[in-house]
Amino acid sequence: MQLLPASLRLFACLPVWALLFACQNPNPAPWEVLWYPQPAGEWVDALPLGNGRLGVMVFGDTAIERIQLNDDSMWPADSEDWNEPAGTPEDLAAIRQLLLAGDHAAADALFVDKFSRKRVVRSHQTLGDLFIEYQHQQISDYRRELDLSQAVSRVEYLTEGKRFSQETFVSHPHRAIVMRLSTEKADGINARIRLSRPEDNGFPTARAFTDAEGRLHLAGEVTQREGAFDSKPSPLLHGVQFESVLNVQTEGGEVVAGDDYLELKGGQQATLYLVSNSSYYEADFTAKNQQDLSVLSQVDYASLKAAHIADYRSYYDRCQLQLGESRLDSLPTDQRLQRVRDGQTDPALEALLFQYGRYLLISSSRPGTNPANLQGLWNPHIKAPWNADYHLNINLQMNYWLADVTHLGDLNQPLFDFVDRLVENGQQTARQNFGCEGSFLPHATDLWAPTWLRAPTAYWGCSVGAAGWMMQHYWQHYAFTLDQQFLAERAMPAIEQVARFYSDWLVLDPRDSLLVSAPSTSPENRFLDAQGEPVASCLGSAMDQQIIREVFDHYLQGCDILGIESPLRDKIAHQLAQLRPGFVLGQDGRILEWDREYPEHEPGHRHMSHLYGFHPGNQVSAEKDPAIFEAVRKTLDY
Repeated sequence: MQLLPASLRLFACLPVWALLFACQNPNPAPWEVLWYPQPAGEWVDALPLGNGRLGVMVFGDTAIERIQLNDDSMWPADSEDWNEPAGTPEDLAAIRQLLLAGDHAAADALFVDKFSRKRVVRSHQTLGDLFIEYQHQQISDYRRELDLSQAVSRVEYLTEGKRFSQETFVSHPHRAIVMRLSTEKADGINARIRLSRPEDNGFPTARAFTDAEGRLHLAGEVTQREGAFDSKPSPLLHGVQFESVLNVQTEGGEVVAGDDYLELKGGQQATLYLVSNSSYYEADFTAKNQQDLSVLSQVDYASLKAAHIADYRSYYDRCQLQLGESRLDSLPTDQRLQRVRDGQTDPALEALLFQYGRYLLISSSRPGTNPANLQGLWNPHIKAPWNADYHLNINLQMNYWLADVTHLGDLNQPLFDFVDRLVENGQQTARQNFGCEGSFLPHATDLWAPTWLRAPTAYWGCSVGAAGWMMQHYWQHYAFTLDQQFLAERAMPAIEQVARFYSDWLVLDPRDSLLVSAPSTSPENRFLDAQGEPVASCLGSAMDQQIIREVFDHYLQGCDILGIESPLRDKIAHQLAQLRPGFVLGQDGRILEWDREYPEHEPGHRHMSHLYGFHPGNQVSAEKDPAIFEAVRKTLDY
C-alpha cells in the first residue's frame, strides 16, 4: 500500500516513555498538521479522510476539484463459486516424502498444483469520484492542509483577489461526507458537480442521475472483469450493490439539476452532504440513504462538525507524542520530508508521522466496519495493486501494530471480527485439504473470508504461518488489557483452533527426531537446491518454527490463567518440548532462515522473516539469550 506502511513502521521503534496518555490538546501543534502550498499532483499526494466505512481523498484542485470516494465494502462476487483446491492428506504426505528425499522443486510444484486455487483474485474497488468544476482563475496564497487534531481537510486560496475556502470531513456519528464551500466574493459560488465511477474494462459500473428533489445519485454494482490468475481468466460479477446520494444546500444561491449533474449558481456559501450505503451492510441500502439524509437535514453545519470532532477526538486525544520543536516546523510537509532526506533532523516531523499513523487507523477502522486492508480504506482502482486485499503475512498485522500501544485498542474490533470469520471458515480447509483438526488461514484473503491458498508459486503463496501470526494480536490485546472475559470468550477459542491445527500439522523430522512444520516456506524468499535452482519448501523454516512456538506458549499460558485442563493442553505441552528451535545459528553466526544452511538465492533479501521471534515476537532478549541476540544483530547487519 502506498498510504499506510511508511507512516506505520515508525511505531515499532518508539519508546513507551514517549507516550503521554489522556492528553487534551485544543489547538493543532506543528506535529498535527500536514500542509502543502499546491494541489495534489497525483492520487498518492491527496489527503485522506474517513469514518471507518466511508473515505475520501481530497486533491484541492482550483480548476476541477476531485474528491475520490471510498467504501470499505466495495468488493465483487460474493456468490462466486470458490472452487476450493482439491488437495488431500495423501497429497500432503507425498510432498513431505519429496522433501525428505531432497526434491524441493517437485515439492513446490505439487504444493501449488494440489493446494492452491488458480482462479482470479478479487479486488477491493473505488466507490467513485466527486468532481467540482470551479474553473477559478488568478490563484494566489494557496494552502491545502489536513488537521490531524480534528480530522478536517481545508483548502484555501485567493481567486481573482477574493478568498475561497473548502472544508471537508467524514462524519462517523452522522454517516456522511460533508463539505462546505465559502467565498468572500458576492455570488461567487459557481460550479458544476458530477459523480462518476471508472469503467470495468469498457463496461459501465455505475449510473449518475438526479431526482425530483434535486439530488445527485450514483448507483451501481461492483464487478471485476480483469485479473487473469495463472492464465485462467474468470470475470467476477454479481458483487456488492451500492448507491451514493449528494444533497447540496446554498445560502443566497441556486442549485439547478441537470440529467446527471448539479449546477451551483451564485451565493457565498454552499454545503454538500454525501451519503452512501451498500448491500453489504444494508438489505435496503436506498432506504438507508434516505434515512441518513433525513437525519442530516435536522442538524446544522456547526453541530455536524462539532459532533464529528468530538467523536474523532474521543480516540485521538488518548495519546500524544512530543519529541521537541524543530526549526523546520513552519515549512510545508513535503519540504520538511525533503530536508530530512537531505540529512537534516526534524523531530516534530517524526511526531507528525506518529500521529498520522494513528489518524489513519482511526479513519479506516471503527467498530462495526471492515478492517483496514492493503490500502487502508483509500483506493482509486477497479483492479488495485495486490488487489487491496487482506495480506496476513505482515500487512494486515502491521496496520494494527499501533492499536494497543497507542491507546486505540478498541479499534481492534474489526480485525477480531474478521479473523473470527476466517478461523471459522478455516476449519473446513484444515480438514478437507490437510486432514487436520483446528483452523488454517492462508497468506491472503478478501472481504468474504475464504481460506484456500492462492498462489502460482510456492515462495510467496504457500505459507502456513499466517494463522499463528494473527493470533499474536489476540494475545497482545489481552496482555495490554488483562481482560479475562476477552481471553476466555474471544482470544482462547481462536488460539485453540490454530494451536490444534499446528498440533496436527507437525511431523517428526527423522534427521534429528524433532517436530517441524512441513512443507514450510519463508515468505517471498528462496534458497538454491542441489541443482542450483531457486526453491522455497523445506522441513521447518525458522519463521514457521518461531510462530508455532509462540502459539503453543500463548495457548498454554491461557490454559494456566483460565484453569483449563484438557488432552489438547497435555499434547501441546509435550510437543513444545519436542519442537525444533526456531533460532539456529549458521557458520557465520547469523540465524538460519531454513532448516539447513542452503545457498541463498538472494543474499540480504529485504524480508527478515527468520527474525519473527525477535520482532514482532518477543522470544529473544539480550539478557536472556545473549548469543541469539548477537546472531540477530549479525543477521540485521548482513
